[in-house]
Amino acid sequence: MRAVQDSMDVLNGKWKIPIISSICCYGKRRFSDILTDIEGISNRMLSKELKELELNQLVTRTVLDTQPITVQYELTEHGNTLQTIITNLTDWGIVHRKKIVGK
Repeated sequence: MRAVQDSMDVLNGKWKIPIISSICCYGKRRFSDILTDIEGISNRMLSKELKELELNQLVTRTVLDTQPITVQYELTEHGNTLQTIITNLTDWGIVHRKKIVGK
């Protein structure tokens, strides 16, 4: 049970799984791309959540030498281990929606 709690502590909240999913689907993602992918998240909240994911070594942040400055995020090797979980959640969500909503 401790392992499940540790996992939930890292992935807890409304936004972390969608952020990881966005990066997971596309590989590298710019901040603005993630913001566009996730309906309802604010700049401030996305920034906060990305910092937490970075702190937990799931995401790396790279500042690109562009004008204006572009920040790009990608999953770390450790973060890539979540791809199976994201795929399983996606598959389950599709089946669940069909069962409940019928679409």
